[in-house]
Amino acid sequence: MKRLDRLDRRLASRTFRSLSVRNFRLFVAGQVVSAAGTWMMVVAQDWLVLGLTGGSGTALGVVTALQFTPLLLTLYGGRLADRYDKRMLLTVANLASGVLALALAVPALTGEVRLWHIWVCAFGLGLVNAVEVPTRMSFVSELVGPDLLPNASALSGAYFNIARVAGPALAGALITAVGTGWVMVLNAASYLATVAGLRLMRPGELLRSPPTGKAARVSDGLRYVRERRDLVMPVLLVGVIGMFGLNFQLMLPLLAMTVFHADAASFGLLTTAFAAGSLLAALATTARRGRPAARTVVASALAFGLVETAAGWAPTFAAAVVLLFLTGFAALYFAQAANHRIQLGSDPAYRGRVMALYTLILQGSTPLGSLLAGWFAEHLGARSVLYLGGLVSVAAALAAAGAERRAKDRRGRAAAAMPGAGVQVPADASDLEARRDPIAPG
Repeated sequence: MKRLDRLDRRLASRTFRSLSVRNFRLFVAGQVVSAAGTWMMVVAQDWLVLGLTGGSGTALGVVTALQFTPLLLTLYGGRLADRYDKRMLLTVANLASGVLALALAVPALTGEVRLWHIWVCAFGLGLVNAVEVPTRMSFVSELVGPDLLPNASALSGAYFNIARVAGPALAGALITAVGTGWVMVLNAASYLATVAGLRLMRPGELLRSPPTGKAARVSDGLRYVRERRDLVMPVLLVGVIGMFGLNFQLMLPLLAMTVFHADAASFGLLTTAFAAGSLLAALATTARRGRPAARTVVASALAFGLVETAAGWAPTFAAAVVLLFLTGFAALYFAQAANHRIQLGSDPAYRGRVMALYTLILQGSTPLGSLLAGWFAEHLGARSVLYLGGLVSVAAALAAAGAERRAKDRRGRAAAAMPGAGVQVPADASDLEARRDPIAPG
């Protein structure tokens, strides 16, 4: 028994080791509250749209597209993150998000809300997120340093999904009890938790050099990624799966309302099941200590495509809950594998812009994907969105696996043809650059 207790303590210490950093603990505490409020807002906003439009998938797709279209500016957000104080940028971004949420809450509370109010708020939040998301992702390395970055990144995924479990479940109950307006008020207040955590940090303990204000050009970041062939594959795979396979913000409310004819609380349960699977995947990846291999990214993408396709078949609400749990696990595991392969292989000087590109590809593809998914849902039913996303994800993973195999064969033939064959040759020139990076695995 004592041996098991010691094993449990060692496992817990490895899982949560980055929480030993005070600044990161403050960051996580604020983010859990704020992210829970954000997911409450997502549920309230989507339910409000469906109520105003009589369950229109196209209308919900337009709102989703408006929220994600400004992420096309994410590359400039990454430029700001590489150039200026990330803590200050995050403070301003969270205050702006709170103001926007409150601005939508007022007409919702008074019963004067119109669809265009939701459009304006969604677009405004998208503008803020274009700066906040890449800044937040690259800020984690400044909080914990290179050795703890894989664990901190995985825990960031965990707290996000804790919030995604708690937020929708609470939102479903609150919408039924007090309406969507008060849910939006709570979301506006939740941003203050993040601001408080940021301002309580000790700047002297941040692991960064003072901002120089020198030009950090977007084009340099794009050129850097283009020349790193080990980064191109996960970026492209993320783009395809992000566009076709990750439209759950649109699909889940439609599945609840049009397929299972569920109420707001049951919609929250579907969202919670998906998020619970994602949370388990995030906790599983806390054990990762280095950069994942390309085959890990490809295999997780294939698994995601298969379980999403199966979720589209779910014959009952209970089956949908189980399959969405598995889909959530696979989706987050793939996203974390791609994130870690990209982030842990990037030079710190370019990390803000590289993560901005990752964010742009992952989330910026959503506007087109949500409009396409909305059309499919309206004409072929909500299940078709899951079938489309799953099958396209499977095809993309198989194509990536084939490309990796062909590249490996070419490298093998080139190595065999070189004098002194038998000497180990790096996968490509970019591997040498990755090995010089202090946080890339040796």
